[in-house]
Amino acid sequence: MLPEEFITYTRELFGEAVWQQYLHSFDEPAPVSVRLNPFKSLPSLTSYLLPLADPVPHCKDAYYLTERPNFTLDPLLHAGAYYVQEASSMYLDKVIREELSTFNYQLSTVLDLCAAPGGKSTLLRAALPEDVKLFSNEPDRKRANILVENMQKQGHPNVVVTNNYASDYKKSGLLFDLILTDVPCSGEGMFRKDPATIKEWSVQNVMKCQQLQRSIISDIWDCLRPGGILIYSTCTFNRHEDEENIEWIKDNFEAEEILPAKRFIPGVDRGEGLFMAVLRKMSTDVTISRQNMQALRILSPINSQLSTVNCQLSINHAEALSIATPKDAYPRVELSREDALKYLHRESLILPEETPRGYVIVTYQNLPLGFVKNIGTRANNLYPKEWKIRNL
Repeated sequence: MLPEEFITYTRELFGEAVWQQYLHSFDEPAPVSVRLNPFKSLPSLTSYLLPLADPVPHCKDAYYLTERPNFTLDPLLHAGAYYVQEASSMYLDKVIREELSTFNYQLSTVLDLCAAPGGKSTLLRAALPEDVKLFSNEPDRKRANILVENMQKQGHPNVVVTNNYASDYKKSGLLFDLILTDVPCSGEGMFRKDPATIKEWSVQNVMKCQQLQRSIISDIWDCLRPGGILIYSTCTFNRHEDEENIEWIKDNFEAEEILPAKRFIPGVDRGEGLFMAVLRKMSTDVTISRQNMQALRILSPINSQLSTVNCQLSINHAEALSIATPKDAYPRVELSREDALKYLHRESLILPEETPRGYVIVTYQNLPLGFVKNIGTRANNLYPKEWKIRNL
């Protein structure tokens, strides 16, 4: 079922032995892996998630599962205790924690430019120092709303979620010490996991993606501080979108590749396809001199200092999930698993008689799920409508 042009090109790129390993991967189930949230994980979480198996070697707090559970019906997922993430993409953790640390870079502001649904942003937030401000951006509005949900569930306050193009960031005048560009691509690395991507593949689309990727880098380059780090990644194999683009960046901007590029291949590696390269901006010129935050559409300024800037956020729910909210700020009621699932289904709850009237945070295994408003005879469910689980 693989396109002939893809077979011819990729077979030569991989070499025969690796190509055969890759083909064999289609006969195997895609690995399932999760990454625990260090800001919320419970001491007992590893025993609660019974299928936890081998650790992912290149990522802290990450594990392969022996089977795929019904994640939707696990309240701990919705509480942000862990994130379901493809293992190859977790290589970013090793780059941040180990590889870049050898260069002794000082990071204060980081941008994840193409962030939805949030896997790499939640990983960045866990791997970066606590005081680093993370801007997590997604150009597509529907996908940006999913990004808001996942970043709020993680609970870290030092995050700003935006819905903008790279050109908007250029207009904003913001400068970043590190920019992750996980750019849109032809998706060859997802062929096993998502067969629909095979039907969408064509040589023309590969070349179209290459030009889009170069346009994105051109727009965002000025937002990188002199000496700053650009991490470029795709979930595809071909050199047009990978190595050729890295050479193009080095030829057209003052950049040097500071770490060997890494390619993950299903059948060879225990995950899906990924390419990642790390570059440093050598230029000392700062072409942007004035910051204009109004150029950005901010969906979730979880940091209260930005709460007056074009905010479209349910403040109450973000507050319920934030690890920065004091535990005594609101009354809390622990739910059973059955009631937790009812809450996530947006059903009304009946709380214990001694529960105070007004806003109450409901929890599961002591992790906040969100707000209800207790009116005595029942508690009105304030869980966001767009987050509601559909089936129990």
